[in-house]
Amino acid sequence: MPGNHAERYRQIAETLTRHGLGFLVGAAGLQRWLPFHHGLLGHERREQPYSNPEHLRLALEQLGPTFVKLGQVLSTRPDLLPEPYRRELARLQDSAPAVPGTVIADVIERELGAAPSEIFTTFEREPLASASLGQAHAAVLTDGTDVVVKVRRPDVVEQVEQDLEILRNLAARATRRWDAAADYDLIGIAEEFGHTLRAELDYLQEGRNAERFATNFGGDDDVRIPRIYWDTTTSRVLTLERITGIKVSDLPALDAAGIDRPALAVRAARMVAQMIFDDGFFHADPHPGNLFIQPDGRIGLIDFGMVGDIDAQLRDKLGTLLIAIARDNPRRVASAVADVASVRGTVDLSALTADLTPIIEPYEKRALGEIPLGALIQEVLGVIRHYHLQLPRQLALLLKMLVMVEGLGAQLDPQFQLALIITPYAQRLLSQRFTPAAVAHRLGQAGVDVLGAVEELPEQLRRLQSVFDAGGPEVHLRATELDPLVDRLEATGQRLVVAIMAAAIVRAIGDVVAAGDPGRQKPWTSPLVRAGLGTAGSLGTYRVWAGRPPRKRRRAQ
Repeated sequence: MPGNHAERYRQIAETLTRHGLGFLVGAAGLQRWLPFHHGLLGHERREQPYSNPEHLRLALEQLGPTFVKLGQVLSTRPDLLPEPYRRELARLQDSAPAVPGTVIADVIERELGAAPSEIFTTFEREPLASASLGQAHAAVLTDGTDVVVKVRRPDVVEQVEQDLEILRNLAARATRRWDAAADYDLIGIAEEFGHTLRAELDYLQEGRNAERFATNFGGDDDVRIPRIYWDTTTSRVLTLERITGIKVSDLPALDAAGIDRPALAVRAARMVAQMIFDDGFFHADPHPGNLFIQPDGRIGLIDFGMVGDIDAQLRDKLGTLLIAIARDNPRRVASAVADVASVRGTVDLSALTADLTPIIEPYEKRALGEIPLGALIQEVLGVIRHYHLQLPRQLALLLKMLVMVEGLGAQLDPQFQLALIITPYAQRLLSQRFTPAAVAHRLGQAGVDVLGAVEELPEQLRRLQSVFDAGGPEVHLRATELDPLVDRLEATGQRLVVAIMAAAIVRAIGDVVAAGDPGRQKPWTSPLVRAGLGTAGSLGTYRVWAGRPPRKRRRAQ
């Protein structure tokens, strides 16, 4: 069982200090938990001193399951940490001393209502793997199916919940004391991490994730997802089909089995591209230990605790970013990055563009498929960190996965180019943004936004009137200086009305198209839609004419 909070705070403070991370102790306000004799506190000596990234990894390992998971999550955030830290944190081994077999058997009996010997033909008491949150055991079902039974460790939920509460408190303290912490929204990161970790503790959720992948790849003979056996699955016990094969990183074994490695690299990349661009649901931890290659070359994927979702809005922003990169437009890349990232204050787009230009320009006139995505992503992320920009977790996971897959593909085949594989998927995503229905939806939404602004206008004018009534700022203008302003206001009013009308018409067209019966005539050929398009076109023509530069007014003689 976890100890009290004071004891845990003291342990965290002493561990960080032991590893020379006193600045974190000060930033989080942990000094009062340190004993008077603090220092290196038994710091391990070796001939070569530890680097700061190594010290951080060792400290997290010593602090237990929650902090090990925190390090693993941070290793997937290239927008937050530079490469040396991420590389070191990726070495965190999610391992722990095994829970005795008798304890595991008790958990299974409480959860499933019977002893393992009554449920399984065989059940191996020695675990296949023992991790910080649970451990896995080999077993055989009564029908002869080989399965893996994952069992959550006793009392781990209580320890994790205590640590998550402490982490959020430390994040709040650091935000008040440390400018860098405020820049990176540590409170938000702590809350997001808590959500991720609680999901990993729930084996029902992991089972649902696996079934969603199985559905998405149901027609793909190149990918194998283990079956979940729900009759012997609860939130604390997960029973799934056992996937065996060659580890994807074991190159000699792949060659000995006659596996075509370049073809395997392509299959793995297509699997990832489908997750990102077609399904919007991806495996966020595709490291070699989670990929097993079957004798027939199929890819067996396991461990579905850490996943990512890409909603329509994020995919749209990803498409915008890809367009900007493909067109070699640093300013559009800067604008896309600023749009998708969060930051305290405003982003200096000119400075951001200047820093991105030397990164983007070397790929001028190259097709998207010829760009080394991994290297480009790493450089762009370096600029993002410099500006204290924070990416949405899902996008950060996605970029990390792309870099990981490109590295794996290059390991399998030195000539491998990830961009060549994902380009068709990216082009399909981009083309979907410009279908008539998609354009109609965006224009319709723009009309809603404009109407919202119009509704707020009277209130804004009342506030402005109150400023003048209170003796607000004095403005001195000559009549001739008002002429350009009047012209612009007149043109703006015309464009506003036309934009609202056109948006409403195009929105209606989109609704007609979306509601059309696929088995009947194409909705674009109907008289109503043709008339709507003609009207929208006329309004657009008028909008262009109305937007021409105004003629100068003649001064009165």
